[in-house]
Amino acid sequence: MKPSGQEISTAVSGSGWRYVLMALRASVPVDSLAHAVDVASRLVDGAEDSLSLDVRRDRIVLTLRSPDTDVTSHEIELARRIAGTLGELGLRLEPESAHLLEIAIDALDIDLVRPFWKAVLAYSDGSGRELVDPRGTSPAVWFQPMTEPRPQRNRIHVDVSVPHDEAPNRIQAGLAAGGVLLSDSSAPAFWVLADAEGNEACVSTWQGRD
Repeated sequence: MKPSGQEISTAVSGSGWRYVLMALRASVPVDSLAHAVDVASRLVDGAEDSLSLDVRRDRIVLTLRSPDTDVTSHEIELARRIAGTLGELGLRLEPESAHLLEIAIDALDIDLVRPFWKAVLAYSDGSGRELVDPRGTSPAVWFQPMTEPRPQRNRIHVDVSVPHDEAPNRIQAGLAAGGVLLSDSSAPAFWVLADAEGNEACVSTWQGRD
């Protein structure tokens, strides 16, 4: 049985890993690109099906996700093992890079517009109706159905998925920067904010989705 969002979040609490958008995310600071490559090589054994690494000269960004679903007990065990390996190397996971971005497009006829976005972005089909970057470097695009035209409302918005305990800080930062809260009716799954001209962004968490 797949663990609940609460069970996943609790299982990795305090380790540096964070549960965000159906994945475990963390980063580890390194001294150089050569150091990053050396550290990365020590983490991949037995984790190839679940682990993705973004290797940079100052850090490695790690993502754990099952190829079949989001996070299972296998990924939780891998997260613990990786944290232990890094501890033996004198390194520590940090959660500050743990946020993921999606672009949402409202559409009356998703089947009509989806092929255009797939072609122009050179994206691939995701596990559902979303489109994903086959290179894994750009945000996913998903489609939200509309029941009637909304000519006076922005129909593309950004979804920012953050750790559940980071959401209040991110929302307050947006409001302090001139944004407005349009709706919290679906919180804590997501809050709808907008900038001063009405362009929308949703701050999302794993909570309220099990």
